[in-house]
Amino acid sequence: MDNFSTSQIVRKAVVPSAGGIVAAQHKRAAMVGAEVLRAGGDAIDAAIATSFAIGVVEPWMSGPMGGGMMTIWRAETGQAHTVQFGMRSPKGLQLSDYPLDPSGTASDLFPWTKVEEDRNVFGALAVAVPGTVDGMSVAHQAFGTMPWKDLVLPAAAMAREGMLIDWYASLVIASATRNLARDPDAAALFLIDGQWPNVSGWTALSDARLDQRQMAATLERLAEAGPRDFYEGDIAAALVTDLGAKGSRIAAADLASYRARLTPTIEVPYRGGTVYAPAGLSAGADLAIALGEMEHAFTPGPAPGPQSFAALSNALGRAYERRLAEAGDRPDPEGAPTSTTHFSVVDRHGNMVAVTQTLLSIFGSHVVSPSTGLLLNNGIMWFDPEPGRPNSLAPAKGCLMNVCPVIGETRGKRFAFGASGGRKIMPAVANLVSSVMDFGMGIEAAFHQPRIDNSGGGTVIADEALSDDILNALKDQGPVVTAKRSVFPYAFAVPAGVMREGETNTGCTEIMTPWGDAIAEDAVDLLR
Repeated sequence: MDNFSTSQIVRKAVVPSAGGIVAAQHKRAAMVGAEVLRAGGDAIDAAIATSFAIGVVEPWMSGPMGGGMMTIWRAETGQAHTVQFGMRSPKGLQLSDYPLDPSGTASDLFPWTKVEEDRNVFGALAVAVPGTVDGMSVAHQAFGTMPWKDLVLPAAAMAREGMLIDWYASLVIASATRNLARDPDAAALFLIDGQWPNVSGWTALSDARLDQRQMAATLERLAEAGPRDFYEGDIAAALVTDLGAKGSRIAAADLASYRARLTPTIEVPYRGGTVYAPAGLSAGADLAIALGEMEHAFTPGPAPGPQSFAALSNALGRAYERRLAEAGDRPDPEGAPTSTTHFSVVDRHGNMVAVTQTLLSIFGSHVVSPSTGLLLNNGIMWFDPEPGRPNSLAPAKGCLMNVCPVIGETRGKRFAFGASGGRKIMPAVANLVSSVMDFGMGIEAAFHQPRIDNSGGGTVIADEALSDDILNALKDQGPVVTAKRSVFPYAFAVPAGVMREGETNTGCTEIMTPWGDAIAEDAVDLLR
């Protein structure tokens, strides 16, 4: 028996608006995006501004040194697009840097065979070539309407101010203190005296903040010099120097040759509507498989029930059987947290953006570049260190991601959904899509609806709030454990989304996220 209250009820309010809305895992980042919308910016402009802002106020989840994917809906043309900006292994990667230690498994996220000293998990050898900045640049070139500079400078101003260390920030930092202490620059940024968790604000009001002035200078340079400076200019040179000093194989040519891609989406017909899922090294194809099976497995009733949840669980299980066999990803029975964030945007014209971006593990490689102030990813951990597998480690190879940002349309509604949470992302998106497209829910009902996760570990995780008849139907199919939706850690993924019906927009985030919120452009002044 756990220690937590059984009578506590947590909800998030959903307020409709005729204006644009940004739903993000951090309120302040959502406010930055909403201000861009209020200034007349497009949904793409707001997404770019939110991307850089959330890397400041949620630095352990994502940032310029990460990667991800973006799914876009253009209202004028009625077309969907994907921007793929995943990370890549460096061209100079040497397999000899990652000797196997068959005595155990990796210490984080994926149960690969252990690499000596966890070199593929922690430290500079775990860093992959980042894609986030070029991904935002590709989206801006294709659909942006505001100057690049104006979309990056708000994040720089936030970094000058420094991220507020409240109780939730203290909790997250404390959870990673031992590994942050390995890198002097990470320890200097996040810890007290290089070794103690920063727990300001536990028992009293506090204005303690991270010193992010170096990150601010980098963002200011990025705003003025443009996105390619990150790959070919002064920022690139600083990154390569810092990475080399810490032992990374990433060279100037790796950054200079990086290019994000604008591609079509996967179009998935479902229940008379369409889901637009990301192509490429994502979980989009797996979502398509799951939805294709669900459509023929049950007939929707007035509300989710035993039949629909059993069908959802079966469909997710089979989709992950394919993924694990063909894509090379392997089950994570413990469901460790990942450093991923998701945000969704809708503007007053109906343009939509769903963005998932990540450092992979929480705090990424637990290494900071001192010249840039940026926390570095650990994208190399996405690869299986054993040779001869579908996703084996190799030079100049794209990282397989679990991200699944989607756009959907059904019965007069259009939505942009996605989530953070590693392998739990696609099941969360499938739950939400089912709630809307099978049962006609609005965004508030969908985000408060209890969910299940079946992401390849052999056991279904079910929200303890589900009814006994639903739980029994799931147990008839195999092992089930129940879990509570909590603040930290998360038993399920952490979604964020927006919806448009007619000319009315709504948004919501995972109800348990203490920082997450959906902010409308016409509400920004009220929240200051």
